[in-house]
Amino acid sequence: MSIVGGFDVHRHQLTFDYLDAATGEVRRGQVRPADRLALRAWLKRFAGRDDVAFALEGCTGWRFVAEELTAAGVEVHLAEPADTAAARGRKKRAKTDRADARLLRELLAEGRLPVSWIPPDHVLEIRTLGRLYCALMDQRRAWQQRIHAQLYHQGVPPVPGLLTGHGRAELETAALSAAGRQAIEVALAAIDSLSAQIQPLRAQLIAAAKAQPGCRALNRLYGVGWLCAVIIWAELGDCRRFARSDQAVRYTGLDITVYSSDVKRSPGRLARQGSPELRWALYEAAKCASRRSSPDYGYYASTAARLGGKRPTLSVARKLARRAYHILAELGDTAFAPSMPTPLETTA
Repeated sequence: MSIVGGFDVHRHQLTFDYLDAATGEVRRGQVRPADRLALRAWLKRFAGRDDVAFALEGCTGWRFVAEELTAAGVEVHLAEPADTAAARGRKKRAKTDRADARLLRELLAEGRLPVSWIPPDHVLEIRTLGRLYCALMDQRRAWQQRIHAQLYHQGVPPVPGLLTGHGRAELETAALSAAGRQAIEVALAAIDSLSAQIQPLRAQLIAAAKAQPGCRALNRLYGVGWLCAVIIWAELGDCRRFARSDQAVRYTGLDITVYSSDVKRSPGRLARQGSPELRWALYEAAKCASRRSSPDYGYYASTAARLGGKRPTLSVARKLARRAYHILAELGDTAFAPSMPTPLETTA
């Protein structure tokens, strides 16, 4: 490529750094504001050229930048944020936007850029809907927790099943103060409103999963329902970019990291890097290993006897991540063929 560059993406500006190999000139600057129109106008300088490549990190905002670069005929490389930070090495000077853009340009020019996957548009749409679903579920769960906290604060016995008619009936008879009663009524109204959004969205995601070969293959894994299948499919992506299954587990953030300094070594903790929705789907599917009918029940039971807590479920979740890796990698392009209904269509 004659022109190689890097973009550091922020909400208010896009910092660029690119090298013209033909002239040896390096140009640096910013695109303001950080939106499609401003970037589209800036990219006109490369009109008619097919020897331009830019790299950017896979952080918030990368989608519109990648789409505009592609539309302008620029070759796009999406960098994996954690591995890019590791490639920076020990900091010798202050980290700035210009330094980040320069690092991306240098890594791309040297062929050392830790490349991430750029999903097709239909996968990005499903990924967005899956993340919306998880966000709505988190909000509904938070309102349920507020109700439980208010009940405990006023000395009322716990009321299970707040989403059921029996639970609502118990709340009606609970001995609460006037303000406590009002707080619970507001919480119930919020829960009902969220449920009205969650149910059709869930049906939409399940319909998309049933139409997609990759999701149908994942659904054959024990414990992986249609909803978990479509979230794993969208978030894990094309597994051919991983050299082995351990890299897929690392991508999920379910791997164990250990920090050591001199002779001190802290206990292992989950990395928690990457998509929290992917970890949620794998963990929910792995909870089914506690059933005797599960093929992983023996492993789950032995791990539970030794370690207890959530660690058996996390161990099975890592196994599921490896199985999903092999399934999606074997399917290849077929796993992500655009054979699903349009995500924005309303399901019956």
